[in-house]
Amino acid sequence: MLETLAGTIDQIVFQNEENGYTVARLKSPSLKEPVVVVGNMMPISSGETITAEGLWKHHPAFGRQFVVEAFQVSLPKDLKGIERYLESGVIKGIGPTYAKRIVEYFGTKTFDILDRNIERLEEVDGIGEKRLDKIKSSWTEQGAIRNVMVFLRGHNVSLSLAQKIYRRYKEEALEIIQTNPYQLARDIPGIGFKTADALAQEIGIKKDSVDRIRSAIEHILRVLCDEGHTCYPIKGLVEHGKNLLEVDEDLIEKEIQPLVNEGRLVSIRLFESAQDEMLWTKSSFETEKAIVEELKRLEGHSCGLRSIDSSKAIPWVEEQLGLEFANEQKIAITKSMEEKIHIITGGPGTGKSTITKAILTLSEKLTSKILLAAPTGRAAKRLSEITKKKASTIHSLLEMDFTQGGFKRNKMNPLACDLLILDEASMIDTQLMAHLLKAVPLKARLLIIGDIDQLPSVGPGCVLKDLIESQRIPTTRLKEIFRQAKGSRIVRNAHRVNQGLFPELEEDPKSDFWFIPLEKPEDILNKILELVCTRLPQEKNAHPFEEIQVLSPMKKGVLGTLNMNVALQDKLNPSLKRVTKMGRTFRLGDKVMQIRNNYDKLVFNGDVGRIVEIDEEKEGLVVLFDGMEVEYDFTEIDELILAYAVSVHKYQGSECPVVVMPVHTSHFKLLVKNLVYTGITRGKRLVILVGSKRAIAIAVKSVAVDQRFTGLKHFLKENLEKVTPLVQELTQEQIFI
Repeated sequence: MLETLAGTIDQIVFQNEENGYTVARLKSPSLKEPVVVVGNMMPISSGETITAEGLWKHHPAFGRQFVVEAFQVSLPKDLKGIERYLESGVIKGIGPTYAKRIVEYFGTKTFDILDRNIERLEEVDGIGEKRLDKIKSSWTEQGAIRNVMVFLRGHNVSLSLAQKIYRRYKEEALEIIQTNPYQLARDIPGIGFKTADALAQEIGIKKDSVDRIRSAIEHILRVLCDEGHTCYPIKGLVEHGKNLLEVDEDLIEKEIQPLVNEGRLVSIRLFESAQDEMLWTKSSFETEKAIVEELKRLEGHSCGLRSIDSSKAIPWVEEQLGLEFANEQKIAITKSMEEKIHIITGGPGTGKSTITKAILTLSEKLTSKILLAAPTGRAAKRLSEITKKKASTIHSLLEMDFTQGGFKRNKMNPLACDLLILDEASMIDTQLMAHLLKAVPLKARLLIIGDIDQLPSVGPGCVLKDLIESQRIPTTRLKEIFRQAKGSRIVRNAHRVNQGLFPELEEDPKSDFWFIPLEKPEDILNKILELVCTRLPQEKNAHPFEEIQVLSPMKKGVLGTLNMNVALQDKLNPSLKRVTKMGRTFRLGDKVMQIRNNYDKLVFNGDVGRIVEIDEEKEGLVVLFDGMEVEYDFTEIDELILAYAVSVHKYQGSECPVVVMPVHTSHFKLLVKNLVYTGITRGKRLVILVGSKRAIAIAVKSVAVDQRFTGLKHFLKENLEKVTPLVQELTQEQIFI
């Protein structure tokens, strides 16, 4: 049950202007000593009187605190309180000196003067026209903020969102909220349709409102985009809308065309049947079109690198690397050295890394301007290890522009390269690919490498798959598994799963692939805990933080990442130094993952690190990512998750010496071939599946996960002028000499 506490703000200890989180000292007539109050309490200032509702809690480092859930503010009435309020800096143009002069001159009528006759401040010694203008502007803004806060708090909107709303709209905030609260969902990050809809219902907007329906249509498309689609069939979208809005389908259908007419949505019939008419958000459509246009631009210009004589070049590079290439590898190398844009795709053990080294070795004889890139830090690090050359993340290669937004590298400021090698391309979403292609110089060669059978990107689209299936980009598909890889059960089983065949599960402790049969989720969890915490460190000398990664198909349930992370954290890291936010506890030494791109901090979705410092007073922490320390304050901690166990999707592009993965029928919806295939291929030395054979059988007989609606393949077929075969036939005659 909430308690009430009233008093005067004595001191602001800490205040985050972005989300309003505040730590303050409060003097209350009901208490002998000042107490600490914490919560989202902007805008409050020293000297103000507040009446707060909340709960008392005991902080392990700072003792007793009052956690504020809701509060009301009133301006101070006594002279000392008025002076403290004015000198706090809340009103620009008034500091301690002028606060004292104003209060001495106007006394308890100070706030009445500020409200009704603010020009009289010029009567105070030292306040001239310029200072008065600054004070007037600041006092007006404070009043406007208070009005917005009072209105929104009265309609159950959190203070942190209320501050975002005011910062976006200023004095127009109340008018916009009252006339069309759905505009908030379009304009303000962190406010989605559901939040705007709840506010709209509070102020009496009808369910069949045009603004509500149009906002919902855009919201649904954005959600579908988050799920991986770049576009969606109108019929399917209307069905989603009916469930969300609880209105008739015809009302939803009726509002689609006006949004198209306004240019906020794009509608195209990709196929002949009317039901296949697709909808894009404007940005998704422009992104897919940009990829097509940039590929056309690059294909339309000759390569700046001279051609090679493959009959001499390939034997030379074989000698340099001490290898003998198979026929299909020679074809891949030859085509990559001749085509302006070339794709190499293949599963584990098919020689993608060897081919990359060969192409790099040959290209270094032609130019020193070679760039290597991958979508994630882990993938870039792995590419560097393979090639012994520097590789960058795509984001760092494009150089984030913190002042203007977007990237510094673009068509006007292209990358300085004659060859760009792009690895782990299955992970690249449409937006990142569009930005990258814009930065590729006209005469540069582009080599794209990836495994088409892995999971698609976390972001929208399935770019690599669409590029290959469009039959417009020259592609070499590697199929042969080489001798050294054939001895690996990991490689053999990955290919068997990919082909829809049941993997080899016979017990063999000496192999690099184990299967431990268990049926109950609780037993599987206990076995995984034993493997990670005890058996593998003892038997395989595998470090549980650095060399073992638990993967799971889903977040929830006994075998979901959320539950397994808590269990593994308790076993592996019982540190008492910790910080908690929204029920999630992070401890000193925890293994964590960044879950969204943060260009300011230069950390990106999927980066894994360790917590090396915790500030319990400010409730912040520091994470070490590949040698780089990154600070997080309390408001930013939700960008992190524990990473003892992560989803297969999140770990794509990364590898670990040992991978442990549960496979159970409780994961039924996600027991699909390419998810299990991707999970298996993340392990380098040992892969352990723990669970049931029935679950594995379901997965290998399934179709691929993430069947996505995209327009890229269609646009490539329609608009890319240079037509080249989908896959080069792997015959000796095709080697260009």
